Amino acid sequence: MPGTALAAPPGQVVIIGVPGLEWADLSSTRTPHLWKLAENAGDASLSTRAVPLEGRGITCPVAGWLTVSAGQRAASPGCEAPARPTGNAVPDWRALVALQQQSSFQAGIGTLGQAVQDAGGRVAAVGPGAALGAADISGNVTTYSATIDDLDLTGYQLVVTEAPEISDAWLAGGMTDRGREQAVAAADATVGAILAKVPQGATILVGGISDARTAAHLHVAMATGPGFGKGLLTAASTRQVGLVTITDLTATALTALALPIPDGVVGRAWTSTAGPASPTDLADDDLASQVLRDVRELFFFSLVMIQVVFYAVAAFVMRRQVAGAGRAMMIVGVVSGAVPISTFLAQLVPWWSVAHPMPALVGTILGFALLIAAVAFAGPWRRDPLGPLGVVAGVSSIALLLDVMTGSSLQVNAVTGYEPVTGGRFYGFGNMAFAVYSTGTILFLAAAAHFIRRRTLALVFCVLYGLLAIAADGWPSWGADFGGVPSFVLGFAVFLLLLAGLRVSVTRLALIAVAGAALITAIALADWSRPKEQRTHLGAFVQQVIDGEAGGVLARKLGAMLGTLGNWPLTLLSLVALAFLFLVLARPREMKVAALSVAYEKAPELRAGLIGALTAAFVGFLINDSGIAIPAMALTVAVPLTLAAAVRAETPPPPAAATERPAP
Repeated sequence: MPGTALAAPPGQVVIIGVPGLEWADLSSTRTPHLWKLAENAGDASLSTRAVPLEGRGITCPVAGWLTVSAGQRAASPGCEAPARPTGNAVPDWRALVALQQQSSFQAGIGTLGQAVQDAGGRVAAVGPGAALGAADISGNVTTYSATIDDLDLTGYQLVVTEAPEISDAWLAGGMTDRGREQAVAAADATVGAILAKVPQGATILVGGISDARTAAHLHVAMATGPGFGKGLLTAASTRQVGLVTITDLTATALTALALPIPDGVVGRAWTSTAGPASPTDLADDDLASQVLRDVRELFFFSLVMIQVVFYAVAAFVMRRQVAGAGRAMMIVGVVSGAVPISTFLAQLVPWWSVAHPMPALVGTILGFALLIAAVAFAGPWRRDPLGPLGVVAGVSSIALLLDVMTGSSLQVNAVTGYEPVTGGRFYGFGNMAFAVYSTGTILFLAAAAHFIRRRTLALVFCVLYGLLAIAADGWPSWGADFGGVPSFVLGFAVFLLLLAGLRVSVTRLALIAVAGAALITAIALADWSRPKEQRTHLGAFVQQVIDGEAGGVLARKLGAMLGTLGNWPLTLLSLVALAFLFLVLARPREMKVAALSVAYEKAPELRAGLIGALTAAFVGFLINDSGIAIPAMALTVAVPLTLAAAVRAETPPPPAAATERPAP
């Protein structure tokens, strides 16, 4: 029988779950116990993303507790308070197990409690929710107590407790601001009672393990005890200082007990850093996520509408050959092409903290775009068709390359990046960032090849920088982008073939596709060969293939990709941009202009770059779960910059430009 012949694991872990607790709830007066603990513990924001309740997008208390139990995102049948156990058994456990099997994540609930029991440890739970988190795979706990007052914590290796006052008040309905303050104060009192009974030397883990509002939030995470000091927490699952996930809580408890992490647990143990922790700063992280959610839909709607109007005006101007409008179109095109990278650079400014964040966001993005455009038109390169394009594309490529090499901070809570509340990705290249990065890189290399006089030297530079860019995209410590590498390789190779004057055949494309797949497979296998706690999702996918679970993952991603076609703003943006590119710029006879053909004549490298970038975007659409978002963002970079290059090619340069522009 499990646990009968084994020595108990060393140490003791006490988990205190406070569903709904946010950093903004804490104060030295209202929550003295939590405040004091935060001052002496390792602190972080906690992403509590489980399987969200359909139609609400939040993590309910039962789902949060079951996620702690499984170390994997778990589902709940509804959003109700946990049922009280019967003796030491969780009610309706079999139904909860069956529910997980119907979910795409198939969480193995009971993993945490079973791992401790199998190692010879004893598990106690205090409260109905805690029983869900502490139960073994059969739905039982060693000891269950309704309150902390009735339990002596000594002799237990894992004690799971709860302070449910915030979530209980919310689930009861009609919780006002004053009601929340009262519930938070009551939860703090419960936490104080638990802390008073914790034996000396125990590891204490505190987590706001679910939402208690109608919208998802970041929550409180604290850790104190052996191995934890003051400062911000981090975990290999996020690679972000001050940000951890709910699935990490399971791995942290097991690690503190010196137990191996079961295969079903996807989180990584929390670790302390020297970064200063402040409840105010951590509350600001949640504010950024909330503001981002509020402004994102309006931002993309505005971006799409502005782009559509711009393309319509540009088509009219080029068809009618309106005198004097070319320079204005060129400037607007360059600024527009700089907007995507500016959405990431905007994270250098705390725009979310002002009273009116949407105007602040737009102003910050436009400010960076204008700054990049100013550089694009500042030097002698402005006279060349690919000069301004090369500057904007180069900034887009280099800025994101440096970002992933230094922790991906520009993508966190960016309007085109990833948000910790959603929990889809915390580091590396998100799909929209990849679209900007791959498009910027290929167009930048086209401009570089145009300006480098010697063709051999141009090819060498393109190969070296391109390989670096692709390696950064896929390398686990940097971009960790599984779906991006094959599409990037294919687009980059098409660009190189065209640049070298070689034919792009079906055979060559097939060989290149195989090479791209082989490259990402090799990277994933290298990641998988590392210790489990160091793997990224690349290595985790290899393990899923070995375990026969890859089919469900691929089906979920395919469904997500097809579902993006229902995002009508991004779909509309993609269709309009493609229509403008091919029906206006690339069809001079019908539109009575020769814009793109003239640009190709003066800068033939543009054709190679544009086709290569569009190839990467199209393949990225097919093999990534973000689907239509990738070509939408890629076209937002490529088409305005191509328009600017075409207009510049038609505009006679000053006489001095003839000696300044390198020979193609």
